[in-house]
Amino acid sequence: MSSPKSEDAAPHISELPDQVSGHTSTGKHVPDMRHVATTSSATLSRQRYRVESEISARSKAYRLPLSRYTGSLFFNFFAFLLPALYGTLSKLWVAQIDSSKVVTTDIYTYIGVIVEVLNEGLPRSAFLIIGDKSTRSLRSRIGLSYTLIATQILLGAVMTVVFLSSSEHLAGAFVPKDVRHSSLTYVRISSVSALSSAMEVAVSSCTRALDHPDIPLLISSVKFAVNIVLDLIIISKFHVHSIHPTVNTQAVVRLVCDMVSAISGLLYFIFITTRMQRQTEDIAGSRRISFRALRILVRPSIYTFVESALRNALYLWLVSGIISMSADYATAWGVFNTIRWGLVMVPVQALEASTLTFVGHRWGQWRARMGPEIRRPKASWQDLRSKFH
Repeated sequence: MSSPKSEDAAPHISELPDQVSGHTSTGKHVPDMRHVATTSSATLSRQRYRVESEISARSKAYRLPLSRYTGSLFFNFFAFLLPALYGTLSKLWVAQIDSSKVVTTDIYTYIGVIVEVLNEGLPRSAFLIIGDKSTRSLRSRIGLSYTLIATQILLGAVMTVVFLSSSEHLAGAFVPKDVRHSSLTYVRISSVSALSSAMEVAVSSCTRALDHPDIPLLISSVKFAVNIVLDLIIISKFHVHSIHPTVNTQAVVRLVCDMVSAISGLLYFIFITTRMQRQTEDIAGSRRISFRALRILVRPSIYTFVESALRNALYLWLVSGIISMSADYATAWGVFNTIRWGLVMVPVQALEASTLTFVGHRWGQWRARMGPEIRRPKASWQDLRSKFH
């Protein structure tokens, strides 16, 4: 008579000639060894999803405002509002310096449109990949963020060099003929905005995906505050009398403020992510910059990059046609853009940023529930209906 311990012991390998049999010679049930790894992985993923859901439900009343939709929307609204206000004020101050050069300041906007193609590539994937906090560890999400930011800074530097070397072509396409020659210096100074814009958008996208919309607000606040102070001292009607401002002075001030705010946001991002890693016990994943992380980010970014390239190419073709008509048409179009981006689009941009963040979170929850080992999961009608409740 065997002891209870021997009865509960695992069957010998001789009882599993093909490693698939459902029963041994003693009548004991043996699991299918070919599916143990897959089943265990799926089970652990679903258990992790259930545990995180329970913790989230219990602590819902105690979560920080940054991790809630209303708090995110509040921070994003002011993060987009401050640059829009400065864009309006800067045109007024430039008009007081030389009204004929107001149209020259629009080159800053058109360079930003070109850079937008770059900024709607990898940064758009941050909400889907880095925003997935259900199937990805915090360390891996931070590593993906570092990789995205480093790549965008490199690409922004390359675009800056390209713009500087082709400043005459940019002026020929987006500056009216009357002020084209005198605007070359302004075009060259504004070309450096490609680097600051790429850095700022990359940091903002990653931090929003990590539920820290306070960092984009910090970037906008620093930019707005430094701009206002320098403009009051150098450019506005209250400027120091020993200074004789020109439109190029406004370009230099804007460049300095863009770089200072972008670098401030990057340093604060490094500080925040370092503190987040110290406060978590999750050691899975790598927080280093890697080509593997870049490949993960590139796959979903291809679609947004192509769409942005086509859309902005058509827009710039339209703008080039308007500018070629006359300086008056170009000035009117620039004023219209200032009103559109300064008044109408601020709440739209805030809603977009907050919605993309939380859509990424829900996508990660659904993937965790379905099992991250499934490469191409399919949602049922019941899954889709559950997202609206």
